[in-house]
Amino acid sequence: MKSTLLTLFLTSLMVSHSYSETLREQLAAREGAGSKKVNPEVKAEFAKGIEAVKDSNVVETAKQIGDKAPDFMLKNATGESVNLAAELKKGPVVLTWYRGGWCPYCNIAMAAMQKELPNIKKAGGSLIALTPELPDKTLTTKEKNELTFEVLTDLNNQVAEEYGLVFNLTPGVEKLYGNFFDLEKYNGTEAGTDKLPLAATYIVDQSGTIVWAFLHHDYHMRAEPKDIVDALNNL
Repeated sequence: MKSTLLTLFLTSLMVSHSYSETLREQLAAREGAGSKKVNPEVKAEFAKGIEAVKDSNVVETAKQIGDKAPDFMLKNATGESVNLAAELKKGPVVLTWYRGGWCPYCNIAMAAMQKELPNIKKAGGSLIALTPELPDKTLTTKEKNELTFEVLTDLNNQVAEEYGLVFNLTPGVEKLYGNFFDLEKYNGTEAGTDKLPLAATYIVDQSGTIVWAFLHHDYHMRAEPKDIVDALNNL
């Protein structure tokens, strides 16, 4: 079973998608294909994990529309510092969190964001992705998905904590992830293996206020890039 699940995770990172598909359709197709290959016990454990995130109320207690976005200074994949306040001087900023390059749904979402990046820029915005991954892993993720927007290492989820996005994995899900990969190698030993950020997306206007948000307890669900562009155009 371990070999089958590991193969599923790795091969899913290389799946290509039709440009005509929405991100929701791509994610649903990935979930459907994966569901057929995972045994019922594993599916049930992941379902429990998703329900636990919902029950934690992290979606409700995270930063919401109308809140001030906490400022931050983080390093990108090449070690350069990026400051939110400085970026906001140029225009509104889209902040999107992803769990790691080990997550097939995150890779699909980042590729979709890259595809929509020209329209995000045309609408006057910039895009920043944040992840607990260590810099060498973020560089791999950028190169693998040919990302040209900033990908920043949020070491130990410090910024995600300020935005209220961090949740605890259930012991069952933590154990299953341990069958696929070593999270400490991705995120560092201090981060541990029992916490991850929601795959949240915010739009922050130039006053530093959150004006649009996508928050969901289910990691299969992500912000639709075209919805982000529409929101930017409506600012």
